[in-house]
Order: sequence, then C-alpha cells, then structure tokens
Amino acid sequence: MFNIQEELKKLPDKPGVYLMKDSNGEIIYVGKAVVLKNRVRQYFQSSANHTPKVKAMVSRIKEFEYIVTDTELEALILECNLIKKYRPKFNILLKDDKSYPYIKVTMNEEFPRILMTRKVEKDGAKYFGPYTSAFAVKNTIDLIKKLFPIKTCNRVFTKDGKKQRPCLNYHIHQCLGPCQGNINKEEYRALMNDICSFLGGKQEEIIKRLERDMLKAAENMEFEKAAALRDKIASLKHISQKQKVVSNVLSDQDVIAFSKDPTDSCIQVFFIRGGKLIGREHFIFEGIGDVSDKELMTSFVKQFYTSAAYVPSEIVLQEDIDEADIIERWLSSRRETKVHIKVPRRGEKLKLVEMVSQNALIALNQFKENIKNQDKLAKEGMAKLKEILELEEMPNRIEAYDISNTGSTEIVASMVVFEGGHPEKKEYRRFKIKSVESQNDYASMQEVIFRRFNHAKKEKEDKNSEAKFSKLPQLILVDGGLGHVNSVLSVLEEMNISIPVAGMVKDDRHRTRGLVTGNKEIDLSKDLDLLRFVTAIQDEAHRFALEYNRKLVQKRYKGSELDKIEGIGPKRKKALLKHFGSIKNIQKASVNDLEAVEGISPGLANKIFEYFNGGSSI
Repeated sequence: MFNIQEELKKLPDKPGVYLMKDSNGEIIYVGKAVVLKNRVRQYFQSSANHTPKVKAMVSRIKEFEYIVTDTELEALILECNLIKKYRPKFNILLKDDKSYPYIKVTMNEEFPRILMTRKVEKDGAKYFGPYTSAFAVKNTIDLIKKLFPIKTCNRVFTKDGKKQRPCLNYHIHQCLGPCQGNINKEEYRALMNDICSFLGGKQEEIIKRLERDMLKAAENMEFEKAAALRDKIASLKHISQKQKVVSNVLSDQDVIAFSKDPTDSCIQVFFIRGGKLIGREHFIFEGIGDVSDKELMTSFVKQFYTSAAYVPSEIVLQEDIDEADIIERWLSSRRETKVHIKVPRRGEKLKLVEMVSQNALIALNQFKENIKNQDKLAKEGMAKLKEILELEEMPNRIEAYDISNTGSTEIVASMVVFEGGHPEKKEYRRFKIKSVESQNDYASMQEVIFRRFNHAKKEKEDKNSEAKFSKLPQLILVDGGLGHVNSVLSVLEEMNISIPVAGMVKDDRHRTRGLVTGNKEIDLSKDLDLLRFVTAIQDEAHRFALEYNRKLVQKRYKGSELDKIEGIGPKRKKALLKHFGSIKNIQKASVNDLEAVEGISPGLANKIFEYFNGGSSI
C-alpha cells in the first residue's frame, strides 16, 4: 500500500514533474518543480494557506509519482505535454485546444503555390496567420486567385523546359500558364512576392504600382487592361480598409488579456502581424473564481503555446507570469529565435492590452447571457415534456438512444444523457451490438436497453464496483417510432423496471417532427422551443452513434490480414469486407465465392484462399 508520508521522505532534491493520483489511480493533477522535495511536501503540510481548490485536491490524493529531469526547462516541457495528454481535472485546462489554419506560400518551389495548412514547418516556405477560421482562409485564397493569375495545380515542370498541355484555368485567363513557358521564373516569383506583400498587409505598395500600370495602359490606349487593373485596385483598397492597424510595432505580436468575475474567466488573444490585427480568439474558463491572475495567465500561456503552430517574436501579457525566464527560453527554442514576453505598465502596449481586456469582458458577458438563455430553455423543455407526456415527476435525467450501422456490420448504439436539460457528456455510453448479425433496429435497441439496466443491477448488488450505470433516468427517449418504443418497453417490463419511454420521430426530410408514446403521437411543430429542445437531444444521440460507427469502420479498413496478401490494395480490401462482412467470413469463403467479388480475378481468389487455408482449392 502506498504510504504518502514515507514516500515524501524519498523525494529527490532535483527538478522534475509530479503526478497526483486518486483512489482509482486516475491522474488528477500534474505540476512541475524546481526542487521536487520542497514542492510536493508543501501540499501535505499545513492547509491554512491552501485555496479551496487545493484543499479539495489534496483530500483526494491517495498516491503520487514523479519524473526527475536534468533541467527546469525539461521539466516545463514535460509538464506541458503531460497536461495535454492526461487533462487532469484539477489543472486549469484549455478546452479549445485548436490547431489554427495558416496560408502557406511555397516559395521553396520554382513556381510557388498557395495552400492552407495547420502546421508551420522550417521548409523555406512563407506562412501567414494564424487565422481563426478555415472559412476565412479559403475566402482569402479564392480572392488571391482572382486578383493574381497564379498556378494552382500540383504539376512539377521538367528541367528541359518541355511544354505541357495547359489546364482550364489558363484558357479562362486565371493562370499565366508557366506550363506553356508564357512566364519565366523571375517574373512569376515577382508576382508571388506581391502576394506575400498582400498577405503581410502591405497593400499600399502594390496599389501604388498598379495605379502607375493602369495610367500607363490608359495612355497606350489599352483600355481593357486598364479596366482590369482598376477593378483589382478597388478590391485591394477594400481589403486594406478592413484590416485594422492596432500597433505601430511592425513585428509579430500576440496580445493576451483577460476578464474575470467571481466564478468564471475569459482570456482573449489578439493575433497582430506587421502591426495589423489579422484575427482574435477567446477562451472561457468556468468555475475558477479562486484562481489567482498569475496562475491563470501562467497556465494559459503554457498550454496555448504547447500546441501553437507559430510563436511570434513578442508576447504581450496583461499579468506577470511565474517562471517567465524559463518560459521565454522554452518559446525561443520553439521559434528558434529570441521571443520576448512583456507586461507593459504604460504607453501604446498598455492601451493595446486594455483593449484586449475589454474584448474579453464582452465575450465573458455574452457567454453568461448564453448560459442564462440555455438554462431557461432547458428548464422550460423539461417542464413541457413533463406536461405533454403526463409524467409523474420532472425528467431531470433524460437518456436518449440511437442505433447506427453500416449495412449488417459495425452495428452500434449510443446512450446520451441530459441532466437538468443540458448534455452531461461524462455520462455518455456507447455499445457495440453483439447478439444481432443483420440490420434489426428493434432487436439492437432491446439488447442495448437490457445491457444498460443489467449493468445498473450488478452495480447495485456489488458495492465495490465502479458506478457507471447506477443513475437511473426519469425518461427514456429513443430515435424511432412506436415499434422502437414497444421494443424498449418489453425489455423494461421483463426486468420489472418502470420508466416512461417516448420515440422521437422524423418527417420525410429527416427532421424531428414529434414524439410518440404507447397510445398517441404528439406534434411538436406548434411549440418551437420544445421542438428545438427535443431536436437537440435527438441530434446528439445520432451524432454520438455515428461517430462510434465511423471509428469502427476506419479501424476495420485500416489494418487487417488482407494487407499481407500481395495484390490486395485498399479498394479490393474494402470490396471484400463489404461483400463478406468480416475477415472470418472471408476465411470460410470458397474460391468461387471470392471470384464473385468485383475486382477479384480467379488467380487472386486462389491466392486469398491459399493464404487462409494453407493450400489451393480443388
């Protein structure tokens, strides 16, 4: 048995990372220490100075382990990676761990292209971003293609300069045709430099040059060319007006500030590139009112830049952070050039921080308002369900079930839970159907309901078992009609369980239409709020089932015994599995059966048979 006091005596006088665990062995907190011995012992000494959160955590610690590192920097990097991996419940967690899209200009190629990417590499290409939505990136790339007639294909041109057949873009004047030799490398790269200037926010220089070209074309009476240049200039001016200059500093900056109330916090990040704001993002942290400003900012910076594809040369913060020097060293190593972390006290940068903080406050207030609206809809939804279904009590816990399958394979079911009218994702469960080999929604639903409530019965009998199914619902909703409802009721009746059941039925366009019970169907079209509430439950059950089904399908096609047979590629493997349903059935198949599959020749059929049966067929 783990003796905490004895293990505390063994702690080394070295830097490292420590992991706190609860009675189930689950990691509930990850931290780093300059000196492990001193830091870990602090948790188990006098609790007078501990925050409520730390007191709650310490009361649940049943054991701990630690990893010694050579340096504090190594400890910091390891801590960030372990928090990302385990997501411990007592760490401040960044929920929206996003990979932001960037625009990549492949200046490392002879004839560069423009792409969207979520990974910044040291490959000689130029990267612009981050952008906060892929939609914005696609729109920008589409606009660039209209303004600049550049190559969009993946063709690699031969060194001998041999001309290739041009694509449609050339014929509709959306590509200059480098494949035809119509433009040399130097001219093409000059065009790409203009695009890089455009993406870097330097439209003014391009506009001035285009205006000179337009006047020259007009003087030479090339009016069509002058009109095209005029339209291009108008588009560039429109974009230039949209980009807000927020800083006189022309270097790349991330400005990070927050707003807090007694329970929640919002951190806002402004992405500033070349002095212009190109994007912003906010992050909500719920239930951390007792966390200090410094702890909040430190945790955010470490987690945000663990996953960030790009680290700017300057990070401007509203609040000082712990271990600023070591974090600067870590970020500099990621960027491969010096990164400066600054906390301004006066001047332009302080005004910038204040502006970001104001935006954080607006986002926090909007979040609070959305929560209020969601709570109101949830309470009204439960009350209306109680009324129209004539329930004896408020359906505080609703369980919804859906079946998903790919033909006769990968038959799965989802159980989603709504508590207090809100999705409770920790309570979600998923099932792989075992007793049904062909598509039969009624039988599949019966198996799921039996397994779910049989688990609850066993947990009630075995007090030491982990309670995963012990909470019972006040209402069961199933995706389907009266047949699905009756199939569920028959299982509940056999198990002597009395819980109301209703089916969520859809119209011809596969949209939620109403609810059906044993004796009636209820049209929800006249109560839009209730319709939205039931639709949200039905959509969530469907999403969770479909997600599991796709995961199993991908796993099934990803790797199998068929990969070891010469001549079986992805298409033939998919055809075989679709035809027979499983590897087991393929093993039992005769050569004639195998030949019946599209794409399988007699020779290949014999090879498959030999592989599974150790000899050729007679």
